[in-house]
Amino acid sequence: MTTALLIIDMQNFFLSMSNPCLQNILRLTTHFQNHSLPRIFTQHGHTAAELHPPFSNQLVRKWGPSGSIAVGTSDWELLPEMKTASSEDGCVTLVGKNTYDAFINTNLEQLLRERAVERVVVCGVMTDCCCDTTARAAFNRGFETWLVDDACGTANQKQHEAGLKGFGYAFGEVVLTEAVLERVQ
Repeated sequence: MTTALLIIDMQNFFLSMSNPCLQNILRLTTHFQNHSLPRIFTQHGHTAAELHPPFSNQLVRKWGPSGSIAVGTSDWELLPEMKTASSEDGCVTLVGKNTYDAFINTNLEQLLRERAVERVVVCGVMTDCCCDTTARAAFNRGFETWLVDDACGTANQKQHEAGLKGFGYAFGEVVLTEAVLERVQ
């Protein structure tokens, strides 16, 4: 079964949330690279037009322009470790997005279908927002979907556990990094 790794929004804006899961994400990206499996990074951001009234983007309406990530800023940049991982040889793609769901207004589904992907493994930030929403969307599009507990981060442990619990109940497996390394070859 062809499996792809989706690395969600590992950007400077989310640095504090990324620290607990960064090493496991790097282990996963290396494993997928070593097995020549697709690795797709997402990068969340809003254009200048989206950050000025009238706000056309729901997230900008919710969080306001100052709480949103502007494309091209330092906050928008991938973490240095992710820049290195996303530029390595192999099956790496970067998908820009402007909402929690990495499938909306992007070519993510097309990229997965072109690579004959049947399973997606989701990691990154935020567990209970972009990771969970993207993982649910993958499930709803017919992909077997795993959400990696110790390779996801968010604002606090309560939110992390809530995101994992909801996903695990109805959408897919919640797994640990070690299980992914053992099961995906």
